[in-house]
Amino acid sequence: MIRNQEQFDAVIKADQRIESDDWMPDDYRKTLIRQIAQHAHSEIIGMQPEGAWITRAPSLRRKSILTAKVQDEAGHGLYLYGATETLGPDRAELLDLLHTKKQKYSSIFNYPSPTWADVGAIGWLVDGAAIMNQVPLCRCSYGPYGRAMVRICKEESFHQRQGFQIMLSLAEGTNEQKAMAQEALNRWWWPSIMMFGPPDTESVHNARNMAWGIKRYTNDELRQTFIDASVPQAEVLGLTVPDPDLNWNDERGHYDFGDPDWDEFTRMVRGEGEMPAARIRTRLEAHNEGAWVREAAEAYATKQQRDAA
Repeated sequence: MIRNQEQFDAVIKADQRIESDDWMPDDYRKTLIRQIAQHAHSEIIGMQPEGAWITRAPSLRRKSILTAKVQDEAGHGLYLYGATETLGPDRAELLDLLHTKKQKYSSIFNYPSPTWADVGAIGWLVDGAAIMNQVPLCRCSYGPYGRAMVRICKEESFHQRQGFQIMLSLAEGTNEQKAMAQEALNRWWWPSIMMFGPPDTESVHNARNMAWGIKRYTNDELRQTFIDASVPQAEVLGLTVPDPDLNWNDERGHYDFGDPDWDEFTRMVRGEGEMPAARIRTRLEAHNEGAWVREAAEAYATKQQRDAA
């Protein structure tokens, strides 16, 4: 068991795992609480853009697949809240921080999903970017977080393929359907690029998180990997990536690309505009309407404990 800074540093240097009952620096604990809680909040809020399409999906098969995906996202949130609780705060406290806007969720979910093609683009691009971010987290130095990410990443890979399949069906459909797919790509390309966070030169967390083994790659490294993987996928779909500066660079062996609108990124992170308020309002309504379920579950658990005693 780790008992002091020296032992903590030795474990980090050896690329081994910190567990919940180990000693850890306050800043390490605070960083993990912030990151894992934000990740959990994002999974829960992220149910909304696609959940709104469950009743409007174009077939029963599509409805059932989308329902399963949204259910998966709820499960991811629960895994991550559980991992955060191992660091001290309880779930009620974490949810209160989300509901009162004292903790953030991923700003990608502050964009609307006006057509069925957006469900495909979210699965293909947003979940694809999430996978790029999250697979390295399976090796996170904090054990409970890393272990939770193993199952989450396996499920996210299905979500990404589901989204791509929707986009492929639309791209191979009528002219109107292909146009719908292209418009969704236009809406989600740049927000997905910004999911990796600000440029490395402006990131305040990269260096320390990598030194602690929480992160494995920088924002810019992950962004480049995502673009290199996604552009050929867009070519398979016969769609055009909305970046006039996009070009393969033989010398670098990577795509060159344009700059996202970082002012827009800042506005979204700050929660400006109508959509963030709507997301939290919807979340509060669901939380309040589900109070009786939580109360019933707690009463049942209490009865089971009493009977067992």
